[in-house]
Amino acid sequence: MKRLGNVHILMYSHDTFGLGHLRRCRAIAHSLVENFKGVSILIITGSQIAGAFNFSARVDFVKIPSVIKLYNGEYTSIDKHIDLTDTLQMRQSIIQHTAESFQPDILIVDKEPLGLRGEMLPTLNYLHKQGCRLILGLRDVMDSADKLKREWEKTDALRHVEKLYDDIWVYGTEEFWNPLTGLDVTDQVREKILYLGFLRRSRSSSPTTMNRPNQPYLLVTGGGGGDGARLMTQVLAAYTAKAHDLPHALLVLGPLMPTDKRTEIFRQCDLIDNVDVIEFDNNMEGLVEGASAIVGMCGYNTFCEVLSFNKPALIVPRTNPREEQFIRAHRAQQLNLVDMMLPNDADDAVALSAALARLPNRARPDSAGGADMLNGLETINAFASKWAASRPAADLFAIAGAS
Repeated sequence: MKRLGNVHILMYSHDTFGLGHLRRCRAIAHSLVENFKGVSILIITGSQIAGAFNFSARVDFVKIPSVIKLYNGEYTSIDKHIDLTDTLQMRQSIIQHTAESFQPDILIVDKEPLGLRGEMLPTLNYLHKQGCRLILGLRDVMDSADKLKREWEKTDALRHVEKLYDDIWVYGTEEFWNPLTGLDVTDQVREKILYLGFLRRSRSSSPTTMNRPNQPYLLVTGGGGGDGARLMTQVLAAYTAKAHDLPHALLVLGPLMPTDKRTEIFRQCDLIDNVDVIEFDNNMEGLVEGASAIVGMCGYNTFCEVLSFNKPALIVPRTNPREEQFIRAHRAQQLNLVDMMLPNDADDAVALSAALARLPNRARPDSAGGADMLNGLETINAFASKWAASRPAADLFAIAGAS
């Protein structure tokens, strides 16, 4: 393990829908503290369930009031008695005070260049003047080109990115996808872009989860669960149809699935012998590692887990309001990394049953080069080493070597 002086890294994860942003930030933070002494990381998150996850020593989080993104793309406060404007003002104030007190050397902003409704802009301007290294982290796919263009033009995001950010990290490979496709990117912005590779996931050092079945199983995951009920219902219909001999299945609904939908799925599962269901497991990596194959929606973290644990996967992506999952799934299918069914096709229980039956025997992602795409965390660690060595106060921040 190497040492970087007394380095503070602040991460921002707006978290209005699902768990993808927080889990991505957590994976990066854990990799950094596991590889470098002297690094302290603070994650600002709006996730409702941040406290359900384990965090490594020297990684902590600051919870800001939660805002929910509705399926129509609008936002609302999680506490319906508080006006959204008031909630956003509270979030902005907490973010800025956290930055002022933590005094980060590096800020990593996940996905939203200016934060939710511009809440990060005052903090970005402040830290820019302080000489903090400002990094924008983008997932491999943001959205369709037209939707992203409308969204970023509304906030003049590209101008702010050019002015404020030092680096743009893409958590994917250039061959897989360009997340800024369709935007009028200037040469100055383009020069800041670094494709890191996908973020490798590994099983937690904590004991194996008690939720792992003792027999071969398909793992069916809806990510955070906010919009995962349709996939779960489709899989249950395929099992009910009994058109094929299907392996045991474990359904993980996700902590954000609405109560009424969760209750109905539990009721249906009681009627099927070879299907188990749980609400949530904070060690999803352990469940993925033990599965014979994965059925999911192709959120960023699910895709990284499929690649990391080299699992055959059937993807039924969300197609609206964002097209991110569909674009990722379609590209992954083109590269022969996964199989894909569109949601309407998966409504055919017999067709889905056939796809599930043949899934465990599908070629694994590494046969199509999947393992070569997982360099993200290694690239970030190399960046940290290079950054530390080039700092003006080299005597304080230079790498001290292996301990």
